[in-house]
Amino acid sequence: MPVALVAGEASGDLLAGLLLRGLKTHIPGLDAFGIGGRRMQAEGFRADWPMDKLAVRGYVEVLRHYPEIALIRRRLRTGLIAKPPRVFIGVDAPDFNLDLEIDLKRRGIPTVQFVSPSIWAWRGERIEKIRRAVDHMLVLFPFEERLYREAGIAATYVGHPLADLIPAVPDRGAARALLGLDGGRPVLAVLPGSRLSEIRYLGPCFARAAALIQKAHPEVQVIVPLASRATLLAFSGILHRIGLESLLPALVEGRSHEVLAACDAALIASGTATLEAALFKRPMVIAYRMAHLSWLKMRNMGYLPWVGLPNILAREFLVPELLQDAATPEALASALEVQLFDADNRARLVPRFAALHSELRRDTGRLAGLAVAGLIGAA
Repeated sequence: MPVALVAGEASGDLLAGLLLRGLKTHIPGLDAFGIGGRRMQAEGFRADWPMDKLAVRGYVEVLRHYPEIALIRRRLRTGLIAKPPRVFIGVDAPDFNLDLEIDLKRRGIPTVQFVSPSIWAWRGERIEKIRRAVDHMLVLFPFEERLYREAGIAATYVGHPLADLIPAVPDRGAARALLGLDGGRPVLAVLPGSRLSEIRYLGPCFARAAALIQKAHPEVQVIVPLASRATLLAFSGILHRIGLESLLPALVEGRSHEVLAACDAALIASGTATLEAALFKRPMVIAYRMAHLSWLKMRNMGYLPWVGLPNILAREFLVPELLQDAATPEALASALEVQLFDADNRARLVPRFAALHSELRRDTGRLAGLAVAGLIGAA
């Protein structure tokens, strides 16, 4: 049975891989193809285009890559219309997937969107576009299911897969041993994002903040997990350029979960990694920077006072957020000192993060696969 999927970044690759695993229990002859990454390919997925072609964020950055992205979408649309799949599943990447889903749905191809756009945070008018595009929405957070059903859109809450993957009580000592860290000294994790554009905008201020922490507290060990070889090389280039080669030994490729398990606190780019840090029960400082024009366009479009997922889900500032011009090395280092060394702050955060973990644990792959199979009559 042919099933088409499009995932646009590492978090989508994880979600789609779990969905494919769950879907294969209902469709033994599954033929899955489209745009995806390594986790999807491990489940037998055929990637006709590499996933990193879509991993672009910010208005200015998207405009720069738009001609190539638009060409990929046109070719994919033409192929899917010529040989219709049994279902099309867009995994996150709403700016790419929703327009494609509208065209496919008009032609009678069932469409599923896995991960809701953040209509509860900004651009709420997209609910009408989603209604035209999507037959069934798979959502990661419990409040989203009610939101869509009230709007007349079929939806299933499937939990967040990270809550299934991350242990309730991470083993800090074992993680430090695996990474070769001193078990008796504080550890600061620095996660500047998974995209090259994020490394470009966040890398220098994150590196300088880490250097300030080490200057004030020489006992602190810094470790920087980078999502890919490309981002590792980009970050190491930044360290050379700004004269912080002393941080080069802190760089590791991948291993972000081991790093979060090992650390005492994290400096982290806004995105899915902030939820990962919360599930590991680690205090953090959330930051983000982007192209100035992108920031000017986006800064007044949000409905919520928070951008970090832990704060959004808690509906309060559990952890600090420093955005754009506020994300200076000095401000980041000052906020990090509290997260690293304040025991009362840690005692306040850990039970809140544990409650969040419990709420999001739902066996996401099984529930997502069952929902898609039910839509196409394969359950």
